[in-house]
Amino acid sequence: MVNAEKYLLGLDAGNTVIKAVLFDLSGHQIAMHALDGQSSTPQPGHVERDLNELWSNAQTAIRGCIESAGIDPAQIAAIGCAGHGNGLYLLDKSDAPLIGIQSLDSRAAGLASQINGQNGTAIYDICRQRPWPSQTPVLLAWIKQHRPEIFACTGTAMLCKDFMGFKLTGEKFGDISDMSGCGLTSMPDCGYSDRLMALYGLADATPMLPRLCDPAEIAGHVTDEAAAITGLTAGTPVIAGYFDVVSSALGSGVSANGEASIIVGSWSINQVFSDTPVNDERVFMAAGFGKNRFLNIESSATSAANLEWYVREFVERGQHHDDPFGYCNDQIAAVQPAKDDPFFHPFLYGARQGAEFRAGFYGLAGWHTEGHMLRAIFEGVMFEHRRHIDVLSTAGVVIERAALSGGGSRSPHWPQMFSDGLGMPITVAEARETGALGAVIGAGIAVGYFADYEAGVAAMTRPRQTFSPDPAKKAFYDARYAAWLDLTARMRGFWSSLK
Repeated sequence: MVNAEKYLLGLDAGNTVIKAVLFDLSGHQIAMHALDGQSSTPQPGHVERDLNELWSNAQTAIRGCIESAGIDPAQIAAIGCAGHGNGLYLLDKSDAPLIGIQSLDSRAAGLASQINGQNGTAIYDICRQRPWPSQTPVLLAWIKQHRPEIFACTGTAMLCKDFMGFKLTGEKFGDISDMSGCGLTSMPDCGYSDRLMALYGLADATPMLPRLCDPAEIAGHVTDEAAAITGLTAGTPVIAGYFDVVSSALGSGVSANGEASIIVGSWSINQVFSDTPVNDERVFMAAGFGKNRFLNIESSATSAANLEWYVREFVERGQHHDDPFGYCNDQIAAVQPAKDDPFFHPFLYGARQGAEFRAGFYGLAGWHTEGHMLRAIFEGVMFEHRRHIDVLSTAGVVIERAALSGGGSRSPHWPQMFSDGLGMPITVAEARETGALGAVIGAGIAVGYFADYEAGVAAMTRPRQTFSPDPAKKAFYDARYAAWLDLTARMRGFWSSLK
């Protein structure tokens, strides 16, 4: 098999689903295997996962992907992992799993407010983000206060994809994209900081942090034990990997300064590349992933999760539709946009401006149809993405073009609405599994297939379609957006009264 074709394997672990995706060196997807995981809520606000189940699902996904591809696993040149940011994954001093807390967890809301009030400005000055409830160091501080028996047993504090990397290689490591994205490194050098840990109340936890690596660095190799249970070949290089929003940006085809990645998934992710991290407290966070390479990120749980809720609660009831999302798109296609169309606030799960924010339809009239309501959801989601992007622009981040990814990018209507509403060209990537693809771009750099990110992105990604803004729609969306922002401001008092 001296001349056998080589492949790259990407693992992408979200808060529920884990995917193993095999790509050739041109970025074409060869095979994929995905499994849903189970979360538990032992108390209100607590969202946890069984780490043994996570690793079991990873094993099954890897083996299933290799078998589906029908390749010799020795043809896999390297492995790249990506995973959801923040949350907290702890190993004890013998490297056995202790607890896995997901980034959906809100148990530490009170503590986040307390730390923010005491040290928030000093923390921001170091890591470019303020404390928030599911941020990794805030959760570790909560464990220290409320579960001291777990804290005393902790040997290593890591993130989701780092646990998979540990199980594959036996090495404990983290990468700068994940660790900077969760507020555990100083900026812009992306190194650990004793002062930062002390500000979180974690001066004694610094030894728990894993070895810090560049994302595209080979951090270990597949062990004999991992090879036996996954079907991989022992010795296969494994890179440190990525905060999944970073790898999704790369996999969607953007890498240069001024290029934006907009992810229309459960979360509204809006991120722009720059050579320095933005220094403006209005921006949610910045993450570094290499020398002079940063993503400035504005995000909230205000995107396609709203459509998923509508489909679950109304369209799928009674199993009336075999293709519920297709049904929604058909309803929208039948509507001609008008100035008096209803509005929708996409705040089913709160907002960056306040956890008390709530969703709602406004301005409904008797002549409006389900199509009008669905179009209002699409438009409201786009407007909140636009608000996030306005925050980035106001902070001085230059945005020249954007790539759209996530489930919403597969709609025949949403990409054009984003282009018209944002007033910029929107590219939709050919690849659907952009998180895994971005991770294997890093793996390809690590083993010498690509000289840098620009070369890897050029070789592995392609646009499926490009949407240009319709100048005739600018005044329409600008007026609707201004009215939507005004409505948001007027509703704040009412939402606060519901606390």
